[in-house]
Amino acid sequence: MANKSLEFKRELEVFRTEGDAAVQFFYIWQTVNIVASKDRSVYRALNQAPLFWNTSLGALQSATLVTLGRVFDPDPNNHSITRLLGIAHRNLDIFSKDALAERKRELSTNADQWLPEYLKSVYVPDGEDFRRLKRHVAIRRRIYEESYRPLRHQVFAHRSASDSFDVSALFAKTNIRELQLLLVFLRRMHEALWQLFFNGLKPTLRPARYSVNQIREQPSSSIRQSQLQERLTHEAESVVRSLGKNAPPNT
Repeated sequence: MANKSLEFKRELEVFRTEGDAAVQFFYIWQTVNIVASKDRSVYRALNQAPLFWNTSLGALQSATLVTLGRVFDPDPNNHSITRLLGIAHRNLDIFSKDALAERKRELSTNADQWLPEYLKSVYVPDGEDFRRLKRHVAIRRRIYEESYRPLRHQVFAHRSASDSFDVSALFAKTNIRELQLLLVFLRRMHEALWQLFFNGLKPTLRPARYSVNQIREQPSSSIRQSQLQERLTHEAESVVRSLGKNAPPNT
């Protein structure tokens, strides 16, 4: 069981880094585009180095879709959400109270003083919990495969679509709101699995803010408590607005 617990822990961290990377790429790309479209001084500043900014933003867009492809890869032999949930579902013992107690003891020298009471409220998952999580993934994978995988495969990862009409048709299938929800889902899933594994909480997909516009217009009261997509949105906006302050006058 120790080996399976370590394997799950490693795959959970891989999933975190992949999901976070996709969120980072997208939210910087989208925030810069939105701020530049609404603030003329930022637009003028970016146009001082258009080749640099078009290259950078294009790379962020490409990296978002390439990373999503790895996350939703259905092959259980590759590092993906498929592999992660498969390990969890096949090895329910790693979520037992005894296994959790062992992990807690590794992190706390006085764990045995508080563990008995703590373990009373611990949630022990069964197969249905992971079947439910897999259904959530199946819904999102279907969205990815229908709208984003063709774009990834034919434009970004490979170049089978070169005609501008074909490329435009692929982009027409995408939807920014849908993509934001897809990306934030990855962080919600990671949080649910992390809380189950390390704290014994029922794996629940908790609500999370996803809209760049809403995040910009209604910032969280505490940056420390804000989620990754929120911090990235505010940081990216801060950077490009600082450039806008030094933009040449409108002529």
